[in-house]
Amino acid sequence: MKPFLDIVDPIHNFIRVYETELKIIDSPIFQRLRRIRQLSGAHLTYPSAQHSRFEHSLGVMHIAGQAANALKEKGLLNPDQIQNIRLAALLHDVGHGPFSHLFEEVLQEKRKISHEEMGKEIILKSEIGDILSKSGFDKKLITKLAFGDAKYRFVNEIISGSLSADMMDYLQRDGYFTGAEHAKIDHQRIIQSLDVYKGRLALDRSALYSFESMVLSRYQMFKAVYFHKTVRSAEVMMLESIRLADNQLNFTSLNLDEYVKMTDEFVVAQILSLPTYTDELKRAKQFAEDYQNRRLLKCIYEQLTNKKFTKTHENKIKQDIAKRSKVSINEIFVDTTTTSSLPLTPSKEKSKSIILVTEGTTKSIKEIPFSKIPVVSSIVGSMNIIRIYTPARYRKKVEIAAKSILGD
Repeated sequence: MKPFLDIVDPIHNFIRVYETELKIIDSPIFQRLRRIRQLSGAHLTYPSAQHSRFEHSLGVMHIAGQAANALKEKGLLNPDQIQNIRLAALLHDVGHGPFSHLFEEVLQEKRKISHEEMGKEIILKSEIGDILSKSGFDKKLITKLAFGDAKYRFVNEIISGSLSADMMDYLQRDGYFTGAEHAKIDHQRIIQSLDVYKGRLALDRSALYSFESMVLSRYQMFKAVYFHKTVRSAEVMMLESIRLADNQLNFTSLNLDEYVKMTDEFVVAQILSLPTYTDELKRAKQFAEDYQNRRLLKCIYEQLTNKKFTKTHENKIKQDIAKRSKVSINEIFVDTTTTSSLPLTPSKEKSKSIILVTEGTTKSIKEIPFSKIPVVSSIVGSMNIIRIYTPARYRKKVEIAAKSILGD
């Protein structure tokens, strides 16, 4: 038998997979990622965005392996560390629930649990942990590497952060499958230019333009794809459907064995099979049907803002619009999408600087604040958007009320 398998991939041409990685990939828990779309509801706006967390995870492992090899050639990592990093990158998304980040919103509300915490549970307490242990790997170490808790910060930054394998894969993959032209990045240049300084990932100054381009691509993808008003319409509907159905179906109080059975289609099927003896269940079922048949809510108001909205603010806006438009509060949806304009660090803090290395007669190393890099400084901050959605039949009334309350 060959000690590896080559998997054909449209982004990376071939992804080489080794024995332990293949055992993990072939496990039912990992195969479940095939049935969780990478971009949840985006396929209803971009029809080809059918790609899943499965192939993204393979891509992140591939790029993380290349980055680790580049650092090994500079004497900064050894072969055992490379294999650990590849396994951690492969498993970085294993804790995602159905509809990816969408389900995480409900999990956070109900149980204050993130997909990273579910991922830790899966690696440590499922057959995946058994595979790692039987193959001679430390499952606790792999868990720390996968979720940003490794001893050395630069190792965490290979998998997540502003120079991460995660971002280098999802930008290219999401761009390819949506057809968006914003995600063209020179990830090979960035990988070959990686270095380490004081435990942090650094970059050769010659690759700064490639880094700027990648950060800008991410910003554009959020505006054009991830926060697209119609993409968010589908997600607002599915979010509401899951929330309304949760008391009956207990999506967020399941044990680990039940959690790993949940996929996009499983959740939709469960909601569609609900009895309708309460208004809550009736509405949950209707939202799921409308989502499935692409009968989406209409966006009647949209504004870029510097404000951050709490649930209290959102509820007050809903109440005011309902009162003024004389439309039921249940037919008005306030969506306040927000993200950092720049990628977060592995510890979920805002990235503030990059370390640049200049090779020459003498090696020069400088930490440059993003505010001093013109292209990057232009987008520093948060991307906050408030949108109001309603069914088509209430469009005009709600639009007039929203504009009078929130400003035209």
